[in-house]
Order: sequence, then structure tokens, then C-alpha cells
Amino acid sequence: MKILYLTAGAAGMYCGSCLRDNALATELLQQGHEVTLLPLYTPTLTDEPNVSADKVFFGGISVYLEQHSALFRHTPRWLDKLWDSRFALKAAAKSSIAVDPAALGELTISMLKGEHGHQRKEIDKLLDWLATQQQPDIVDLQNSMLSGLAKPLKESLGRPLVSTLQGEDLFLNNLHEPYRGEALRLIRENARYIDAFIAVSEYYANFMAEYLAIPPDKIHVVRLGINLKDYPPKQHHEHSDVFRVGYFARIAPEKGLHLLADAYRQLRQREDFGPARLDAAGYLAPEHRPYLEEIQRQMAVAGLADEFHYHGTLERDAKLRFLQSIDVLSMPTTYAEPKGLSVLESLASGVPVIQPRWGSFPEIIEITQGGLLCEPNDSASLADKLYSLWKNPELKNDLARQGANGVREHYSAARMAEQALSVYLRMQLVDSPLPRNGRNPEFA
Repeated sequence: MKILYLTAGAAGMYCGSCLRDNALATELLQQGHEVTLLPLYTPTLTDEPNVSADKVFFGGISVYLEQHSALFRHTPRWLDKLWDSRFALKAAAKSSIAVDPAALGELTISMLKGEHGHQRKEIDKLLDWLATQQQPDIVDLQNSMLSGLAKPLKESLGRPLVSTLQGEDLFLNNLHEPYRGEALRLIRENARYIDAFIAVSEYYANFMAEYLAIPPDKIHVVRLGINLKDYPPKQHHEHSDVFRVGYFARIAPEKGLHLLADAYRQLRQREDFGPARLDAAGYLAPEHRPYLEEIQRQMAVAGLADEFHYHGTLERDAKLRFLQSIDVLSMPTTYAEPKGLSVLESLASGVPVIQPRWGSFPEIIEITQGGLLCEPNDSASLADKLYSLWKNPELKNDLARQGANGVREHYSAARMAEQALSVYLRMQLVDSPLPRNGRNPEFA
């Protein structure tokens, strides 16, 4: 099968969606399918071999310039190549340009308007390039924020079109009005050009059906999957000198490191609690440095500065070593997280998890039997669960073994690819092919 997958790069940040898309494309390629993983905005950053195409469409610099100046909406393509090059895009990705969704309302609306937005020239570039390539059997968009491309792609290629759903509500909910309401309206309007949606969890399928007013039977669940070859389950021992609590995610308020730090401080107030430490790792954006510094300050005030360490952004080998070094992982998000990639990576490493009882976490823990649930936004509940694992090493080891086995059975990249391929094939069977560059009367 020939698959065209459009994935949005996240500048210089390791992004769960990019990692997921790359793992899916890699597995499908290994199975013999022809996959073009085409980056938009910036090159993608992954901690495994990157299988994305060298070309980048909708270069982040062009998109920005076209949004803010009519002049750049009409510049010749040869000139655009100066700032559309991978070198320029990578250089821009290293800068501290804000990506706060609250500041991106107008650009978001423009992109969702598709051919009627300020980036019309970028759509033409993409369609012209696709006209020179072999026609795909299916097109998949990374998320519904790219749905402004649905109508032009559908009319140009005449092939089944799928959109993955993997966390865009967090971005949309942070948009200021009237942009949030207008963005939702446009996505719902664009959805009529999309044949099917793929949700990364049962929770998110149910949530997005209501959030975007999508008929439930149009949404198919394809659970996250990870490449398991580098994840040997940790060898556990009943007694450890130091109980190591780990956090691995973006350092941002919504990911909940402050809740975990608060829970840790509560743990250290228990008289019978033994030696411990709190280790955190993950991407830190410039705008969130004060957030981390405040956590560090609070730990110091509690006399625990030496027990907290931020390890920075980790490359793959360092990430694997980090996961092997901890006894339990928690990413206590302050919102209902639809994915939870680091939770799966922890479980695959033989490390149990403690997660809030919302989003995809109850689903993951029920399926893998690899962790415990605490109450959302409740550091005392989280502290109690951490204490229970420290107090009961046998339970901790049982959860670790179950989690490692559960991820291998239900959350492998191979399983993800199998489920995605099933959706793709189903869409092929029900869709009526159109000639290249043909016009479907339904969308005319």
C-alpha cells in the first residue's frame, strides 16, 4: 500500500506525536508498504532513525511571513527557497520563537481556512509536488489542526483521507476567543472531507466525537505503539538503598511536575519513609524556565535540594538509562492526556507507573496492569500511592512485570501498524477512486 502521511514538526522539541508518527511509518516500511512521511512547518525530531522525507512543506518561516505580510504571499518560489531550506528551518527551530497557542489564534484560523487562508501559496506548492509523485492509496493527516488541507487534497488526489486525533484539544482550549470557537467551527466544517478519524485511545475517541461533533462510527481507535527492541525490562530487587521517583515529559505546568514534587515533599515528611530522590527529565522551553526554577526553590526551602535533579532533554540512549535508573514513574498531568507515550516507555522498561485517573491513563493501566491510579490534581493521593509502592516492594515488582508484558502484547509498534493498516484498507474498500486532479461533485 502507498501511504502519504503528513506530520507536523515541532521545531527543536521531542514531540510525542512526531515520535508516534515516525514509529508507525518505520513499522509500515518494514512490513513492505510504501510510506512517505512528509514533514510540515519544520523537520521532525525523533530519538530513533528518522524516516521522514527530506522535503518540508509549509515551512514555518514562510507560514509566519505570509501570515503577517501580504508581500510574502506573492513572492516567487525561487525566493521562498531561501527560508524554506532545512538549514534555515533548523536554525529557526533553535531560536526562542514563542509557540504559545494563546498567541497563535490568527495563524491557526488562517491554516484551517485552507485555500481561503493566507497560506494558499503553500497549498499550491504541495499539490504541484504531489502531482509529480506516484499517487498514494491513502492520505493521513497527523491531527485535525491540518484539516484545512483536507478539501484541496481530496479534490486533487481523489483518494481516501484519514485524520489522526492525538491531543489537539489542549492547543485549541488555550486559544483566546473568538479564535477558539472559530477554529472548532472550521475543523467541524473540514471534517466532511475526511473519510475517517483515528484516535490514539478509547478515551480520546469518545471525547473527540463530542468535542468535534464527529459521528462515533467515523472514529477508529489505533492505540499508541512503541519500538520495543531497546527496552529490556529492569531487573528488580526487593530492597534498594534509595527509592527513585522519576518524571519524564515536557517541563510544563500541564504535565504536572509541580504536583509530583509536592507529593514527594509530603512523602519525605513521613517518619518511616527511607532515603529517596526525585529525578526529572524532558524538554524545557525558555518560557517554562521560571516554572522549573520555582519547583527547585520549593524543594530547597523544604531542605530537599540535593534530592531533586533535572537531567535535561535526553537522547535515546540516555532516556533508556534514565528509565532503568528509577523505581517508579509518574507524569501527573493537570488535564486529561489522550496519549501517555512516556508511560508506555516506562512500563516497557519494567518500571511501574502512578497516573491520575483520567484521560488515557485508566485505559493503559487496565490493559497492562502495570501501575496504580491516583486522583487527578491531588498531590496527597499521589503521595499515598508512591508510599504504597515503597512500602510493598513485592507489589512494585509485580506491577513492573505485568506492565512490561502488557506493553509488549498491546502497545507494540507492530500492533499499532496492524490496526492503522486495517483502517486504511477499510477506507480503500468504501471509497470511490477519482482520477488524479479530478473533482468530486460532492465537494465541488
